Amino acid sequence: MGSTESLARDDLRAKQLQRLRETVADAAENVPFYRRKFDDAGVSPSEIDSIEAIEDLPFTTKEDFRAEYPDGLFAVDTADIRRIHASSGTTGKPKIVGYTERDLDLWHEVMARSLAAAGLDDTDTVQNAYGYGLFTGGLGFHGGAEELGAAVIPTSSGNTRRQVELARDLGSDALCCTPSYALYVAETAEEMGIDPTSLPLSTVLYGAEPCTEPMREAIENRLGVAGIENYGLSEIIGPGVAVECREAQDGLHVWEDHFYPEIIDPATGEALPEGEDGELVLTTLSKEALPVLRYRTGDLTSLTYEECACGRTMARMDGVTGRADDLLVVRGVNCYPSQIEAAVLEFDSVAPYYRIDLDREDGLDTLALTVELAADYDGDREALREEIRERLHNTLSFAPDELELVAYGSIERTEVGKVTRVYDHR
Repeated sequence: MGSTESLARDDLRAKQLQRLRETVADAAENVPFYRRKFDDAGVSPSEIDSIEAIEDLPFTTKEDFRAEYPDGLFAVDTADIRRIHASSGTTGKPKIVGYTERDLDLWHEVMARSLAAAGLDDTDTVQNAYGYGLFTGGLGFHGGAEELGAAVIPTSSGNTRRQVELARDLGSDALCCTPSYALYVAETAEEMGIDPTSLPLSTVLYGAEPCTEPMREAIENRLGVAGIENYGLSEIIGPGVAVECREAQDGLHVWEDHFYPEIIDPATGEALPEGEDGELVLTTLSKEALPVLRYRTGDLTSLTYEECACGRTMARMDGVTGRADDLLVVRGVNCYPSQIEAAVLEFDSVAPYYRIDLDREDGLDTLALTVELAADYDGDREALREEIRERLHNTLSFAPDELELVAYGSIERTEVGKVTRVYDHR
């Protein structure tokens, strides 16, 4: 563990304030978007005299990224850019992000720090099954593993039978991928006649999708590994914002010396106290190409500042429970897909695969839930269906209009990209 990770809180706050002042001044001078924002809010960079003053700064949103497409938020000239990535453009234009040479060094540093916190070192072989290209996952994990001194197998996503063979033949210690893909790797190994727990893997570093505790347990049990959650987003840097430590697996350590976290009420924008659930807001403290102030991530979580059992003193965020814009409202009942998943996957009789279909009939919203049965299930489907329905009703005050239990393997898997769980036909 590096000394920075266990800094006294007062020393960390002093470093954060210095970097915040520099970032705000840089944004005001070099990004017209922020200069306008500061003027509209009546904020001057010289007024940032405490870390609490960050609450006077305006928010940045994904809509701002798209309005300033492609590079209106960049603070440096094109000549200083060394790499460009982009986030998903499934709901509009992609969010373009750029990196200077120093930004890439920073990215490698925080990713190496994350991998070390997950228990890896320079003796490990890392099989990176995140997609390479505009998506930040592949090159983010790749650069961090190389910075750590580990050997990297850049398999990228897909070609899963080949993934299994390479993990077995090359002695891969760690697999980096989405949680849904980790389960697909285990499933594919079984289809090949290989016991997934016989693979040399000891760690799966997962992220890019929500992962409930039952799904983590499924990954750990199916592959015989420790499942370590990672968090990041392209607009801030990519993966490398936060990670669970191997020692405690009790919340994700946010690398606060580079990314300042807040929790706000998603409806009012007001700051919430430690421990309360709300929307995560992040501010970059040391980025050159793309300084981002108070970015509303849309991710719902909470923060604690208690020192972790591992000795790290930086804030820990709870696993993301959903996204503010993923809220499902069906006939006046509010719930998140992750809540439905957590309730359903408490049953050993089901596999960690499900889908939600939203529709509208006669002006009313309807929700159909399809759940896959475990491979070895041979019990009473109707009794299980009623148990699941009752659990959903008791825990979420919610019951789907339709609940279908289907045979193992019926729900489509994905080898590339993030899995789709919710299909909105309205």
